[in-house]
Amino acid sequence: MLRSGGRKSCLAAACSLAAFAQDAAQVTDWQTAAGGKRAFEVASVKLDPGPFRPPNFPLDPGDAFRPVGGRFSADFPLSTYIAFAYKLSLSSDQRQAMLAHLPEWVATDRYAIEARAEGSPTKDQMRLMVQSLLAERFKFAAHFESRIFSAFALGFAKPGKTGPSLRPHSEGVPCEDTPATNDRLAPNGSVFPPVCDVVMLAIDSKYIAKGGSRNTTMALLAGALPGMGRLDRPVVDQTGLTGRFDFAIEFAQEPNRTAEPNADPPAELQGPSFVEALREQLGLKLESAKLPLPFLVIDHVERPTGN
Repeated sequence: MLRSGGRKSCLAAACSLAAFAQDAAQVTDWQTAAGGKRAFEVASVKLDPGPFRPPNFPLDPGDAFRPVGGRFSADFPLSTYIAFAYKLSLSSDQRQAMLAHLPEWVATDRYAIEARAEGSPTKDQMRLMVQSLLAERFKFAAHFESRIFSAFALGFAKPGKTGPSLRPHSEGVPCEDTPATNDRLAPNGSVFPPVCDVVMLAIDSKYIAKGGSRNTTMALLAGALPGMGRLDRPVVDQTGLTGRFDFAIEFAQEPNRTAEPNADPPAELQGPSFVEALREQLGLKLESAKLPLPFLVIDHVERPTGN
């Protein structure tokens, strides 16, 4: 017979496995939606010890994308291409764990990639093409598995109730329109952010930060919070909210600077802390937890040879 304590442990384990299964599905859903395996028509990969050249579009995990006519141009270490190709948003612990057993060059040596694809692929389709390029030129092989990491669970501050600055996108300004408005998510008569599908963060001279996104999912919102609030671990959405949302948050951000001798002390910050703003404006809270997260295990990689 199971004791009550044992039964609770089994239920907790089942919940963890269910949460991981949901997260793992999210990892692959975007690949299925993008059409599965794809490849560039032509591609060049060269070790680049020269000055850094910026990419022709941001290699971030977000969805914002301006069509570039099928051209891919970037100059980064392999680790950056891996994160882009698999749509990873890594905490420092996750990045360290992913690179721990790999040769140092994976994170240090820059490779200039120039590639071209037919048509006008989306950003996620570009990711799939980079996956194919990594497999072909770097003999890259990897798989996802569950790993336990320190994280923050994102939940409601009050059961089932969101804050005034988090609401369904359908109730806000449509993405194709950005008219002047007195919307509560768009103070001073303008929509914030001015475009959809991108996370924006602006900080003024008094260290008041304003961040937000339009037409985003709760999973993407959670993924943006560590960078926005300078958190030391990933955030996992556990609100259960589905669909697309608009949100905006304002808070006082601590200056990120090293004090110099005889420097004036920093002025007292005006405004709520990030955690306070999260609770009051979005109706959300963070709780420390050990959670199973999808983790990319790199099985094999080699330096590229030839083009």
